[in-house]
Amino acid sequence: MLKNKLFPTLFALTVGFSSRSQTMTLDAVIDSTKASHPVVKMYDNEIRSMDEAAKGARSWMPPQVGIGQFMTPYDVRLWHREGDIPGMGSIMVSGEQMFPNRKKLDADERYMKAMSSVEKEKKNATLNELINDAKQFYYEWIILKKKLVILAENEKILDFMIKNAEIRYKNGLEKISAYYKAKAALGDVKNMQLMFENDIREKRIRLNALMGRNAMIDFDIDSTYQLNDYSGIIFDSTLFYSNRSDLKSLDQEMSLTRLKQETERAALKPQFGIRYDNMFGFGGQPLQYTIMGMVRIPMAKWSSKMNKANIESLKWKSYAIQSQKEMMVNEYSGMAYGMRNELELKKKQIKLYEENIIPALRNNYKTMQLGYEQNTEELFMLYDAWERLNMKQLEYVELLNQSLRLQVTIERIIEKK
Repeated sequence: MLKNKLFPTLFALTVGFSSRSQTMTLDAVIDSTKASHPVVKMYDNEIRSMDEAAKGARSWMPPQVGIGQFMTPYDVRLWHREGDIPGMGSIMVSGEQMFPNRKKLDADERYMKAMSSVEKEKKNATLNELINDAKQFYYEWIILKKKLVILAENEKILDFMIKNAEIRYKNGLEKISAYYKAKAALGDVKNMQLMFENDIREKRIRLNALMGRNAMIDFDIDSTYQLNDYSGIIFDSTLFYSNRSDLKSLDQEMSLTRLKQETERAALKPQFGIRYDNMFGFGGQPLQYTIMGMVRIPMAKWSSKMNKANIESLKWKSYAIQSQKEMMVNEYSGMAYGMRNELELKKKQIKLYEENIIPALRNNYKTMQLGYEQNTEELFMLYDAWERLNMKQLEYVELLNQSLRLQVTIERIIEKK
């Protein structure tokens, strides 16, 4: 008997705990995005690939080995010894090895080891975009929850108006026109609730995707937020050069360009080598050998054109990257100052709504409701007072939404860590 009661109780508790959705803070969402988004693994693998390739930077050219006949007559009879006359021709085994210039190896190694530095900064720049996308979705979810709270309050108010009007109409104390307006407004409220709930599901799906999770995992968010103050920040080149990863990646590209120039210059230096041939003579000929040193002369006028052209091309590429950096900093600075100015305006407007507009309209509605309950005001006046309050409440939440969006944009621009 006890068993029969215990199992349903445990089952109910299990379902209760499993159905309770997890509440995630913004920091938890950001940390999960940094750790689990597929783009992180993509860049990590690309960086590892380049670092592994750099291990072969000091490789020598492969040795060359050959075997074949050397100075052998076509007439096979001449291969054999005739009395005191030895045969003609021989079998030659040869080996050749070029020794790379040490400065060229050093230049190649520095260049290849530095290649992954660009990808590391690109990874950080991409993460900055993903993190601020997560912030945007998170804040939009907060705004939607605030709107749903307002709609829930509106539903109660309209429900009160409708029920009260029905009673009064039966008693001949109320006009029917305002009653139908309230009924229509209630339908609009329920429609907006459906839309906002659907928008919340969409934000949840987008955040799950950013965190590298199953898109349908259920969770809730912590509704706390903060509007930051950026009035003390100077949006100059120093700030952007020290913060923005895309500018740092351009710095690394310029560094790579200089290192590539070094490899091209090192390629103009001579390379030395050695060749050894050993001959096994036919018809009693003695063993013979040849040993010689070799040098490649890439600095010759007819063989150095490509390297010199590459060096000049890389110089102008470096100038182009520098100009691109300056253009981007100028653009970021203008955007940041403009966004900050707009955010300060929104904050002042929000303060007006919080301290003056909404409290006054709320008091006006309460006064109208009291008069309506005491039969000194009519339903259409109460409805009008509610409509103005509702409009300003939604305007206030939209101002907050715009402010948070501006904040995210500023943090995206300055790449706030």
